[in-house]
Amino acid sequence: MNKNDKFVIAINRELGSGGRTVGRLLADKLGVPFYDKALIQALQKEYNLTVAEIEKLKGRKHGWWADVLRILNIGLDMRSYYYMPKMSDEPDLITTDEMFKTETLILENLANEGSCVVAGRSGFHVFRDHPNHINIFIQASLESRLERVMRKQHMTREAAMKIIKKVDEMRENYIKRYTGKSRYDTRNYQLVISADNKTEDEIVDIILKYIGQ
Repeated sequence: MNKNDKFVIAINRELGSGGRTVGRLLADKLGVPFYDKALIQALQKEYNLTVAEIEKLKGRKHGWWADVLRILNIGLDMRSYYYMPKMSDEPDLITTDEMFKTETLILENLANEGSCVVAGRSGFHVFRDHPNHINIFIQASLESRLERVMRKQHMTREAAMKIIKKVDEMRENYIKRYTGKSRYDTRNYQLVISADNKTEDEIVDIILKYIGQ
């Protein structure tokens, strides 16, 4: 990856590995936007962006992302979309082909507008043909994941174990359904990092060193 050209860093992660926080911190360090489920789902649901609507925006003379910013009226500060999702038993992954196509189109166009860091959302597959990208997978041992989920979500060990197992299954099924691949296949990534005994800042430093920052 050439950090001096327009780039995309796609981060897939296991629940409880701190990968989403790593993505946000990395984007801050690099001075680029950070996109995740919160933003993408807000664009889809709250502003009714569909494949057809995005194609209309793309057909206009000025930048597609500038149009999105105007619609959202939030300027360049995306922090209003940062959040810690509440753990529950309710599925929170896209379940229709149309929504997946819309999400993919949103991500592709955002990446075309400028460098960015994307957390999750099948990024390793969506950006596979991007000329300047890197795919990263952040994982952790079960004990480390349990400890983090219990601490962050104020859960019992039993509840944390239940959530981790459910989310792991949901994410793997989602990836397989829409990409035909397993998210655990290391061939999908250029860099795989274990979060065990590492802070989020330390993981960010590993990534920065890898890309030569």
